[in-house]
Amino acid sequence: MYTKRNYGFFMTLNWSKKPLIVGFIYALLLFLLVYLLPVIIRVPWQPISVIGIAVAFYLGFKNNSSYDRTWEARKIWGSIVNNSRTFGAAVVAFVQGAEGSAVKKELLYRHIAWMTALRHQLRQPKSWEHPRDKRKPYAPEVTENFTTTLEAELKKYLSEAEIQQIHPTANRATQILKIQSKRLQELRDSDYFEDFRHMEFHSLIRSFYEDQGKSERIKNFPFPRQYASTAFWLCLIFCAFVPFGMLDIIGAQSLLLVVLGALLSAVIIWVFFLMEMIGDYSENPFEGTYNDVPITSIATGIEIDLRQMINDQNIPPPTQTVDGFLM
Repeated sequence: MYTKRNYGFFMTLNWSKKPLIVGFIYALLLFLLVYLLPVIIRVPWQPISVIGIAVAFYLGFKNNSSYDRTWEARKIWGSIVNNSRTFGAAVVAFVQGAEGSAVKKELLYRHIAWMTALRHQLRQPKSWEHPRDKRKPYAPEVTENFTTTLEAELKKYLSEAEIQQIHPTANRATQILKIQSKRLQELRDSDYFEDFRHMEFHSLIRSFYEDQGKSERIKNFPFPRQYASTAFWLCLIFCAFVPFGMLDIIGAQSLLLVVLGALLSAVIIWVFFLMEMIGDYSENPFEGTYNDVPITSIATGIEIDLRQMINDQNIPPPTQTVDGFLM
């Protein structure tokens, strides 16, 4: 997630320079064709502007829908933050007994393991997401360390037996919550807490399953392809006609007008494709790019809160921004 007040202009330009460059070359070739050859290639600007208005409305719809997905993802992880703190406070207050301190640490560590597994699952690439290497510019390495395996991280929080138990399963986060539920029942049977507090724990486990399911719904169900694809093709059709309309307005009687017309056409093309790209990169809030929900930072913050509740040692520091980006 980008944390500075604004993206720099040249940073935005560098991210979206391809349509600007391609649009300028395309428009320049058309203007040079009219300038050098006795041909007339013009389209009245009025029908082109009508198409542009329709495309702008459609891009607005797409961007609003994409933003809703990102905002919903942020609310889901806000719920995970609140429910995790409640779970931590309940563990500290409810669990009693001779091995109470060890049991508290075990339960909280297992919950951190669940967040770790869920975070890794949400970062797994999907076919409809951007296929570029997440360590390249504008899909940065700071969003997630993909060189660290899930098992290596889980070893810090789970026993070897539990890791082996969840290893062959398809959804490890789900299995970790199952283990947590069974362990809570065992603790109830051993009188570490009574029935009422056990039901409170079960209610929190249910809320974690709900938050996980909501996150998976966004991750596993893409923004409808008919809307995403139509926005791109409509934008492409409109931009293909822009230089023809600019020829009708400016003409190509001199080299100055040729360059000016091509430049203005390229700017219009760039603006529309920039709007399309913004919506495109907002569709998948767990993809691991600069505009996504910083679930790694959120999970680290939760881990710090939970481990401080039990006065644990070697607590990790909060996630720091790197060049204005928070992972």
